[in-house]
Amino acid sequence: MGVYLKDIPLDEAINRFYKALGENGLRGVLGVETIPLDEQAVGRVLAEPVWAKISSPHYHASAMDGFALKAIDTQEAMATNPIYLVVGEQAVYVDTGDPMPDWANAVIPIENIEPLDENGKLSLNPRDPYQIRIRESKTPWSHVRPMGEDIIATELVLPSGKRLLPVDLGAAAACGHTQLKVSRKPLVTILPTGTELISIGESVQKGDIIEYNSIVLGAQVLDWGGISKRYSITADLFEKIKNNVLAASNEADLILLNAGSSAGSEDYSADVIEALGEVFVHGIAVRPGHPVILGMVTNDFNRQVPIIGIPGYPVSAALTGEIFVRPLLAEWLGQTHNQPEIITASLTRKLNSPAGDDDYVRVVTGKVGDKYLAAPLTRGAGVITSLVRADGYAVIPRGVQGKLAGEKIKVHLIKKTSEIKNTVFAIGSHDMTLDLLADYLSHKERRLISSNVGSLAGLIAINRGEAHFGGSHLLDPETGEYNISYVQKYVKDIQVKIFTWVSREQGLIINKGNPKSVESISDLARDDVRFINRQRGSGTRILFDYLLSNNQLMPASINGYDSEEYTHLSIAAAVASGRADVGMGVAAAAQALELDFLPLMQERYDLIIPERFIDEGLFDPIFKAMKDVQFRNIVQSLPGYDVSLMGNQVIKS
Repeated sequence: MGVYLKDIPLDEAINRFYKALGENGLRGVLGVETIPLDEQAVGRVLAEPVWAKISSPHYHASAMDGFALKAIDTQEAMATNPIYLVVGEQAVYVDTGDPMPDWANAVIPIENIEPLDENGKLSLNPRDPYQIRIRESKTPWSHVRPMGEDIIATELVLPSGKRLLPVDLGAAAACGHTQLKVSRKPLVTILPTGTELISIGESVQKGDIIEYNSIVLGAQVLDWGGISKRYSITADLFEKIKNNVLAASNEADLILLNAGSSAGSEDYSADVIEALGEVFVHGIAVRPGHPVILGMVTNDFNRQVPIIGIPGYPVSAALTGEIFVRPLLAEWLGQTHNQPEIITASLTRKLNSPAGDDDYVRVVTGKVGDKYLAAPLTRGAGVITSLVRADGYAVIPRGVQGKLAGEKIKVHLIKKTSEIKNTVFAIGSHDMTLDLLADYLSHKERRLISSNVGSLAGLIAINRGEAHFGGSHLLDPETGEYNISYVQKYVKDIQVKIFTWVSREQGLIINKGNPKSVESISDLARDDVRFINRQRGSGTRILFDYLLSNNQLMPASINGYDSEEYTHLSIAAAVASGRADVGMGVAAAAQALELDFLPLMQERYDLIIPERFIDEGLFDPIFKAMKDVQFRNIVQSLPGYDVSLMGNQVIKS
């Protein structure tokens, strides 16, 4: 006995404690459990990432109550020239969420039709008339939720280490999961000690102190994802405290030994810990929280159990929990914790809002240089992943019809600004390996947010100082080189470096068995082949135009040339769902949805990174990933990918 108070710096105390934890195998996730996917899973922390098993929706669904029809049948409709469709033959009534008939590709809302009976008069049953009169034309896929609008099979839905929110459970269920692998909850036992303490509800006498620190500490443990167990008050008797600590150590992962609140009370905490194990720290140079004790005790099964002596004063007790217990539980759960804040951020793109409503816009945020950026997420009513991925929300008040790109907005954060400052904000071309990189960085104190806008838009965003990097695969037809000439043309205001990420195979994604017998680019000019294109400015779109030119084909000859999607997986989903017969994309996207693939070209995909962010160390984990054998092997395992040049700097001529 006789351990005395000795102040040491906080960082040294933390290092001593974690060194002891490491020596006893108590770093990292304590264990993994498989649990059912139900409401009881909320608040649990994922031990493994959730990848989509199926797309959501997994069929073309009506987005409105109305009539499903062929868009081409309405092309002549105008207010002064209505058209008539026979119900059952040319139009079928559908409710919101109903599967679309195989032959239909649009829905006209019920409020936009005139139901007619067999005599051409207004029908009393608008859902089952003889025919409908239409006074406006519809474009293909109007008021239809296409397969994969929300989630596309094989994409990353939830990263490991994420504490599950209610919407996360919906996203996991929507993509086909019934069970989740989560980190085991640490059991934290709390032992309040002090002869002067009384329990809540007892009659209070002079000198009595109501004991509530254990409730606060227990609530903190629950809030941070652990399980709390509170012992009843133990009087200041050495042997009694010692016996209770030993009993607690036989079941607990962590013990919190809370001393009495009275300045004159006896505190046997350090003596008890020393008698049962070892004291590493007794007294830290931080206030409040000065007399903290950090140690380890040996239980009856010869297992080492960490123990923290918590000061009795309530503020000190709570602060000690924040400093020591919270990060330890987070590590044991494989989790990072968040605190809500409000920040001012600049919009990355124009945002339209309904003038009559307060508009709650979900956004992802990042800090590029000295300013915060907010990128609005997909706003469809059925897109649950916008809730999963959101960092916060902005409220656009009624009367305001939108905000321009660059305008300032207030963002109510779900995540802490410290996490956002460690966010790598990518704007550019989509590549499936960025999801793999995002999961890798989630364990390296970095978070990757990607906005898939295409290679050219990414370079423009980099030049405006609105992105930490962009993925690009822009082919110069004259030189056969990738990205260099485009960087020189579009990135003039800042210095950047180009690093090779992957070489990947681009080609035509076609249905299983190739039912349309597509054998080359030339077949896309056939009238019976429907094409789905990438958006303007994307590297894939530029590559496709290059291939069209080489084959002496004009864009106007391609049925569907103006139909656009923003990612390779979205192209694959469009083909798999029957929206198109063929699309341009990477081999991995075709395999993900079990489609056939016709290879056309091997291309290089580079990361364009401003030099200042490299110098600041933000990209250190990404450069580490480039050299990480395990990560490279995961990327290499994707069909059509080659990582032999990953991490090489491209020399700009």
